[in-house]
Amino acid sequence: MQRINLKLLYTSLAVALICQMLPWSGLALLIRPDFVLLTVIFWVLRVPKVCNIGTAWFAGLVIDLISGDVFGQNAMAYAITAFFAVIYQRRLILFTIWQQTTYVFLLLVLNQLTLFLLKLMSGGEFPGWIYFAPCATGIIIWLFIAFTNYGLHAHPNKN
Repeated sequence: MQRINLKLLYTSLAVALICQMLPWSGLALLIRPDFVLLTVIFWVLRVPKVCNIGTAWFAGLVIDLISGDVFGQNAMAYAITAFFAVIYQRRLILFTIWQQTTYVFLLLVLNQLTLFLLKLMSGGEFPGWIYFAPCATGIIIWLFIAFTNYGLHAHPNKN
């Protein structure tokens, strides 16, 4: 079983939550990546026995509370995304960085698409295609992490 520093996991989730809560406005708000989701995906892919679908669901509930969205929609989207992340977790380690990045991009699109459909079903209007821009900015952050020593190919005990 892989050993992971739980302080690092919880600290990274707290930092991601703080980044999510920063006072974004204008275009930056429209293209802001989902920092918490990126962090959850990272940890779900890295140590799925420690950070799992339940963690993703709880993180989604926290995002629902701080954002004022319909309670449970982010939780559902995060849980669905984490589920699809866990399905290919063992095979993803064997992929190249670019294949991993493509898969993570598809996970981010899946999350946005799930949220989009839930918002439409709850009476929301079509927000335009800019709604999917956080997927592009999120993947830029993912690439930055992938090319550092903290990528999926790095061993989690390197701290």
